[in-house]
Amino acid sequence: MSGITYKSAGVDIDAADDFLKQAKLYIKSTRTAGVLTDIGHFGAFFQPDLSGFKEPVLAATTDGVGTKLKIAFLTGVHNTVGQDLVNHCVNDLLCTGAVPLFFQDYLSMGKLEEKTAVQLIEGICKACRENGAAVIGGETAEMPGIYQPGEYDLAGTMVGIVDRDKIIDGSKIVKGDILLGLPSNGLHTNGYSLARRIVFDIQNFQHDKYIPELNGTIGKELLNIHRSYLKPVTALKEIVEPKGISHITGGGIIDNTMRIIPKGLKLQIEWDCWEPPMIFKLLQHWGAVEDDEMRAVFNMGIGMILIVSSENRGKAFDILKASGEYPIEMGFVS
Repeated sequence: MSGITYKSAGVDIDAADDFLKQAKLYIKSTRTAGVLTDIGHFGAFFQPDLSGFKEPVLAATTDGVGTKLKIAFLTGVHNTVGQDLVNHCVNDLLCTGAVPLFFQDYLSMGKLEEKTAVQLIEGICKACRENGAAVIGGETAEMPGIYQPGEYDLAGTMVGIVDRDKIIDGSKIVKGDILLGLPSNGLHTNGYSLARRIVFDIQNFQHDKYIPELNGTIGKELLNIHRSYLKPVTALKEIVEPKGISHITGGGIIDNTMRIIPKGLKLQIEWDCWEPPMIFKLLQHWGAVEDDEMRAVFNMGIGMILIVSSENRGKAFDILKASGEYPIEMGFVS
């Protein structure tokens, strides 16, 4: 009679080893000059190139994908949420003035599903390559009894670097400064608990329901990848240093941007100066959601806000347009 094993209890070490072998192929594609170790050690080593920095400071951010993962579970598409995670972290770093160096992920499943896990790491590595960040490690955990079959959680930490005198914290913002908004690619990674309630409970749609106004299925629309703003922000900083940068995530435009506004100042948002993408209009109509609630939950088509002086407004606008953006002058500080 054979005794109980870890595998019979729900954790398959051999499957984890097989996944790691495949993952290493993707991870290797993100390697940069600073990476000193291969995946698999108890820790990771990264030696940043500090040339060009007078007083380098590290910046770090940690985040997850939230209930957008539920859309991945429904559709069986898992190679986009990894990109969401990385791009979200990149954008958070940009708000500090930092640029990304390296990334580490945390993936937890009830039972390791190799095909799904490979898709996830594929998406993570794709986004890291696009953002010039190296994947230097992570954790893949099997947790039977915690997650239902086919479900998982995904989170990550990204570390970046900035010169101390180039840190962006909003402290220089004054009355009259201009808010330039950069368009989002849909919901990004926020508001999905409300969106799912509207789409799947109130409207009773299936994920493959074709929506003519979206020219595609609702599932595909809800999986649109959270944009990275590294390229336009980098282009702008070379000529015009933003006084503040706000990544529009949970809490919407007002709450996120007020995090960097000095005490005593307010925001004047001109809500009618841009047209929210169709998905927001449909969600509001389908769910009979009030304007204030929409603005508090969703990004409403603005993924990042750059705050510049009124004197630099024209120059900043031109730089962003030249980088391929369609900036929107959406308000000012009062």
